[in-house]
Amino acid sequence: AFLGPPEVNITSCPNCINVTIKLPTSHLRHQGKLQSLIDIYGELYYDITLKSLDGEHKRPRQITTKEVFSTVIEELYPSRNYCVSVVVTASLNKYFIPSPWKCVTADSEARQGYHEVAVVGAVCVALIIAAVLKCVHAAGFILPKVSLPHTLV
Repeated sequence: AFLGPPEVNITSCPNCINVTIKLPTSHLRHQGKLQSLIDIYGELYYDITLKSLDGEHKRPRQITTKEVFSTVIEELYPSRNYCVSVVVTASLNKYFIPSPWKCVTADSEARQGYHEVAVVGAVCVALIIAAVLKCVHAAGFILPKVSLPHTLV
């Protein structure tokens, strides 16, 4: 029986990507209950292949004992597109189907939080302008309260 393909989702983080992997479902039942691959094998190996402009790089093999797990691939170039494919194997089963390629662009450090900083900065500038206008108005430079001569009243 072939293992796979696993379900893979990736999200970007600063100079890295976060890979979430869900093991493939098995079709084996024990006493009417569907068995997970962890129930059957105890532990599984997973290999992540990372593809970018530089070509394909196979990451070191890892072990998992969980149905759903995440791993972070760090030290990536910011604003560059990366794709990953994952295979799951067991010590007793070397037959596998790799996951389809999933792609994402790694975030840059500078872009993280930029939106929040811009919003906070705009609010601060607006408050400063409002305070200055209030002071100038109170001092009588804008819309001064001129009392009209009695003849015009």
